[in-house]
Amino acid sequence: MTVIEIDSLDDPRLADYSHQTDVALKKAQGTEHGLYIAESALVLGRALRAGHRPRSVLALGASVSEALELTARHDVPIFHGPPELLEQLTGYLLHRGLIASMHRPALPAVESLLRDARRIVILENVADPTNVGAIFRSVAGIGADAVLVTPRCSDPFYRRAIRVSMGTVLQVPWTRLGDWGSARAVLTASGFHVAALALEPGAVDLREFAASAPERVALVLGEEGYGLTREGLDAADSVVQIPMAHGIDSLNVAATAAVAMYALAG
Repeated sequence: MTVIEIDSLDDPRLADYSHQTDVALKKAQGTEHGLYIAESALVLGRALRAGHRPRSVLALGASVSEALELTARHDVPIFHGPPELLEQLTGYLLHRGLIASMHRPALPAVESLLRDARRIVILENVADPTNVGAIFRSVAGIGADAVLVTPRCSDPFYRRAIRVSMGTVLQVPWTRLGDWGSARAVLTASGFHVAALALEPGAVDLREFAASAPERVALVLGEEGYGLTREGLDAADSVVQIPMAHGIDSLNVAATAAVAMYALAG
């Protein structure tokens, strides 16, 4: 690795950090699967331990030594410069010390994630990256083996999702599902009982479901506000709900994921 002191923003390698949107990074030229941004030494460390490859690092002050230590096995440039110049480049102060441009890995096949899994979470059309990040952080801590996301779900590699998750989206294996027809076939072939979290007539109490839960369970959570689609509900073996009090009908989707996973842990 090489530490490069910058005094201008002319180096084209700095473009990864220059007000780039998540969509633009995903389509970055010269990459196989696109890029994502890892903010902080903690998140960079988790990305590297997951086997992800850095393209470059942007570091402030004492964070240069951290960047050097973390990327010791990678031949990548570490850009260093005055705070005001780096703020001009990124649009914000690097209060986390460093950020890194990372190569997106290829997403694994659904079957490979299901092979040895017992508890997985499926996110159907969850649009807010904050919720996606919060779900990953909760289910990672409680013990989900994998997360599957539908085509319209927000990308877990979006910067805000990674930030809110504290980098756990880089630790919990995840991939995208196809349509519910093909997804249901793969889940059935892998021996999963599909449990949809929804406010539906006849839904089973979560405590009752957890008391005699099948060996392999896929918890399905729907988008904010609208919940699960009809296709998602029809693909389920069971519909489960969390009993509520004080006239409240439901929890935020991230809280629901944490409660449901905890009930099924062990």
